[in-house]
Amino acid sequence: MASDPKTLSQSGLLSAEANQAAALAAYGGVLTVDLDAIIANWRKLEKTAVPAECSAVIKADAYGCGAEQVSRALSRAGCRTFFVATLEEARKVRAAVPEPTIYVLGGYFQNTGEHYAKFNCRPVIGDLNELAEWDVFCRRSGWTGGAAVHIDTGMNRLGLTLADAQAIIPRINAGDHGITLVMSHLASAEQLNSPTNAKQLATFRSIASEFTGVPAALANSSGIFLGAPFQFDLVRPGAALYGVNPTPEADNPMQPVVELKARIVQIRNIERGESVGYGGTWTARRPTKLAIIAVGYADGYFRAASSNDGTRGADVIVAGKRCPIAGRISMDLIAIDLTDLPPNAARRGHMVTLLGDGITVDELAHHFGTIGYEVLTSLGHRYARVYKGGDVVEPLARPEPEASAGQPPSPLPIEQPAAPPPLPS
Repeated sequence: MASDPKTLSQSGLLSAEANQAAALAAYGGVLTVDLDAIIANWRKLEKTAVPAECSAVIKADAYGCGAEQVSRALSRAGCRTFFVATLEEARKVRAAVPEPTIYVLGGYFQNTGEHYAKFNCRPVIGDLNELAEWDVFCRRSGWTGGAAVHIDTGMNRLGLTLADAQAIIPRINAGDHGITLVMSHLASAEQLNSPTNAKQLATFRSIASEFTGVPAALANSSGIFLGAPFQFDLVRPGAALYGVNPTPEADNPMQPVVELKARIVQIRNIERGESVGYGGTWTARRPTKLAIIAVGYADGYFRAASSNDGTRGADVIVAGKRCPIAGRISMDLIAIDLTDLPPNAARRGHMVTLLGDGITVDELAHHFGTIGYEVLTSLGHRYARVYKGGDVVEPLARPEPEASAGQPPSPLPIEQPAAPPPLPS
């Protein structure tokens, strides 16, 4: 008679890994986020930037790590300012942390002012039309929650031109302007000797100095490590908080944050000369033992990390040893070559490690042909999510169910914008 996994787990007869597999039987993979490591990374960045304030960029669900969990942990650690990309992200973060300042990087759109007031957050304004619309809302509503001004110093993405920034300086220096931060963004901060860094620094220092009494911010994660001249009054680390190397020309000073494990769903043996996966691009050169694991590119593990007869792909940790991927990664499954492991080192139901145990975010990014930012933000929602540390016990975070007909989602209302008003003098 087969034993019930739950009973075995409670009796202590299963290993810790088997306990986890039994408890999370509905999921092919487990994503673990170490909140203590995020706090340690924030504190290291804070110390590096002293006396500047160290904020935290938690857009894109805290780079895939969970904005609500991360904001609560960092707020407890002393972080007073957060940056998100959208109002909807601000809404979720404000529900988690009532007190800190929240800036919305995506800018201000007409008819969204009431939401900024409701969520007590601040737009990052990068256009004169936005500023005019924000002024009209504040004047009509009496809202005094503040806003940031973003000035483009060379990224050529968002931000006021230098001419536009100069045009509003009389308004800033007249007082009672409601601008609480002036900021810009570095385009090449991860390149230590890029001449772009010095050019942007000089441009920003010149214009920011004319915003009398307004705190200034320029440095992102990598910019913090360019030194004190780049740090100004506030720094805005993002990817470094989550373990991505902010100094790619040197060793990573940050702690790893994310661990990703997947379950073995089948063990199989093939003969020399047999191929594996779509297109038969990988051929066994000896009798080969394979493990098939329940993760694929639909889970954010990129197809680019596949292997073929001429190129080794990414590795996976199985029973403490690195084992290569065999063949193409498919939507839900990956084949792993276990031939060099001891005979009983891996069995059906065991968990293997795709990220962690020495496999870093940056290593995966290399195999994926991208950067660590995209690796983290691509990790899918079919994993069970486990949080540890952060001075709080988080419940198992399950993928969000699709909205049913009886319970539709409640996004922010979308209103058709009117013609923008002229900039108040």
